[in-house]
Amino acid sequence: MNQDYIKPDNWSVIEEGFNAECVKSSESLFSIGNGAMGQRANFEEQYSGATFQGSYIAGVYYPDKTRVGWWKNGYPEYFAKVLNAPNWIGINVSINGEQLDLHTCKTVENFRRELNMKAGWLSRSFTATLQNNTVVEVETKRFLSLNLDEVGAIEYSVKLINSDAEIIFQPYLDSGITNEDTNWDDKFWDTLNICNERNQAFIEAKTMKTEFHTCTFMESEVFVNGESLSIDPIIKTESNTVSFSYSKQIKEGETYTINKFGGYVVDTNHDKNELVLAAKNVLNSASEKGFNVLLEEQKQAWERIWSMSDITISGDVKAQQGIRFNIFQLNQTYLGKDSRLNIGPKGFTGEKYGGSTYWDTEAYCIPFYMATKDQNVARSLLEYRYNHLEKAIENAEKLGFTNGAALYPMVTMNGEECHNEWEITFEEIHRNGAIAFAIFNYHRYTGDYSYIPEKGLEVLIGIARFWQQRATFSTAKNKYVILGVTGPNEYENNVNNNFYTNYLAQWCLKYALENVLKVESEYPSDFNRIMNKVMLSEDELTQWKAVAKNMYFPFSEEKQVYLQQDGFLDKELITVAHLEKAQRPINQKWSWDRILRSPYIKQADTLQCLYFFEDQFSDEELERHFDFYEPFTVHESSLSPCVHSIQAAKLDRMEQAYTFYLRTSRLDLDDYNNEVHEGLHITSMAGTWMSIVEGFGGMRVKNDMLSFTPKIPKEWDDYSFKVNFRNQILKVNVNQNDTKFELEGNSDLEILVNNVPVSISPNSLITV
Repeated sequence: MNQDYIKPDNWSVIEEGFNAECVKSSESLFSIGNGAMGQRANFEEQYSGATFQGSYIAGVYYPDKTRVGWWKNGYPEYFAKVLNAPNWIGINVSINGEQLDLHTCKTVENFRRELNMKAGWLSRSFTATLQNNTVVEVETKRFLSLNLDEVGAIEYSVKLINSDAEIIFQPYLDSGITNEDTNWDDKFWDTLNICNERNQAFIEAKTMKTEFHTCTFMESEVFVNGESLSIDPIIKTESNTVSFSYSKQIKEGETYTINKFGGYVVDTNHDKNELVLAAKNVLNSASEKGFNVLLEEQKQAWERIWSMSDITISGDVKAQQGIRFNIFQLNQTYLGKDSRLNIGPKGFTGEKYGGSTYWDTEAYCIPFYMATKDQNVARSLLEYRYNHLEKAIENAEKLGFTNGAALYPMVTMNGEECHNEWEITFEEIHRNGAIAFAIFNYHRYTGDYSYIPEKGLEVLIGIARFWQQRATFSTAKNKYVILGVTGPNEYENNVNNNFYTNYLAQWCLKYALENVLKVESEYPSDFNRIMNKVMLSEDELTQWKAVAKNMYFPFSEEKQVYLQQDGFLDKELITVAHLEKAQRPINQKWSWDRILRSPYIKQADTLQCLYFFEDQFSDEELERHFDFYEPFTVHESSLSPCVHSIQAAKLDRMEQAYTFYLRTSRLDLDDYNNEVHEGLHITSMAGTWMSIVEGFGGMRVKNDMLSFTPKIPKEWDDYSFKVNFRNQILKVNVNQNDTKFELEGNSDLEILVNNVPVSISPNSLITV
């Protein structure tokens, strides 16, 4: 834990007291989004202190040219940047000629910021004494509409406490923005047109290279003590900005308020030649409703989301706050409305990592979306990868693979690899396995096999072709080996025979073979269509079988565990317990050379394998591997603690499971890795959901049935969650004495509870 200023609360994230050192962290933690756009919690008014300005539009990016010391064949030409979009939230506030700026005020008192997760809004309030000794009380509230997802709304009020004053609100749009993170300090945006009409203003701009055309817009209305005013603003237009100034003499005790609507329309959804018209239509819809009606609709929209996705915890406010924060941010990032989009690792909260799609989606996020949304949302995520299959084949061709072998990118915006670190781009090929596993996981959970003959088999064939070609036959071992890889544990690069990677490769080959035969037998028309397209031969299938049958796995007879990779036991095996706290996190304190030679694990690859393929290992094997690897794991990957929590719960180590749960659920709230100022860890938040549902709830799919082995931490009175399993909603409530199951559906549901069959009828309550 590196910070502890967020107040515990069941439904809100709350900060009390202004601390300039926390501004960047809070800008991340209080971020808001609606799936189509999002923004860090930057102040509306001017702030001259340290800040990370960021507003983002889903799917809009820039191909920032890769920056390396020397070029390697096959290297990605660009690193996709999530672009800081034109700023629409800005409202300069002048009081008797002095700019309101919390960095320069004499005093800032009663500062309070709240992210209300139940209703989906962000508020801020404070009392400030300016250098001219004017004292004001300020209250703001803003949200990004879920119903009108191209628009956001702000209500900004200033109350005069000790004197009369002239207050000027100056709402503005600014397209002259830059990214926090760039390779070459390129210009990302080109402003095309600035125009205004009445109280509305518009900036049309396009991204350089990718040429996404956007229109950023705003409309404002001002009030005194709640009464609307008609003020003709002073309009100022410059090369990249447009602003309206609303000046009013306000008396002591009166409140001056501005309501501002703003947002973006993009040519991915509208004709690029009609963007201003589209923006006007959006603004008209918003202004007709007004701020309060839109806010009420926002509350209702979030109520619908929470009715299915909420997890309740009684008796532990920090644990409750943590899981709701994670669920809230996942829903702010991706709602499944647009199949062209995916779940970026930072969502709308920062620019680090680049790209919108990692293997995190398939390994961690799909289970959350399968269980808390309609299954079509998860299917859309699978189809996203199918739509990028040709690009995956091109990615493999760049590295010398042939015959339709597919290597999905580690990082992508459009299916093309766009990461700029060679050990990730070339070596973290395990991502291919996660994509195949997601197809398996989707079928296992939903029972919907249709995706595989329609689209999924082509993906599995491309992936299998890659693994068959990537494996090398070792005459010394008389086995197939996979050389020069990086597993999920990025603290070991360019290793041979990473267990997780080798096991995934073997499984993918077997799973592809199994489905080729199944589709041939049961879906002959689809089979013929696919074979005519991919030209799969019997000789290839024979090669797949040979590689799968004879794959090498590093194993220690002494320790009776699979090794992370060849040579792991050659390291100096000093456990994390002997690391001084001042040395953590090691990725910020040590040289990369020292990290690579150490035994310390960012994320335990071998345990990740045992998590995916739990049914293929005994509890005794899990225990041996957990006991061996966990002491060397520093959990400096956000994806690590959740898997450990799930496995600790399975091993009945509830104290460990609870500790790991708190770490994953409060990773950002408590800033465990000292990096929250860069943005949140969105995709790993799905792992927090898994920690409760799969960890404490013990939910699995066994023999085509839902199975539960419920457990509860001693710190909790009870907890509950819902899952949508094959279009029936099952509510599970676990307390210290028993577990209750309630079914919303049309037919009986047979489940397993502690391996005992239990039948649940619709609208009935069963206690076990």
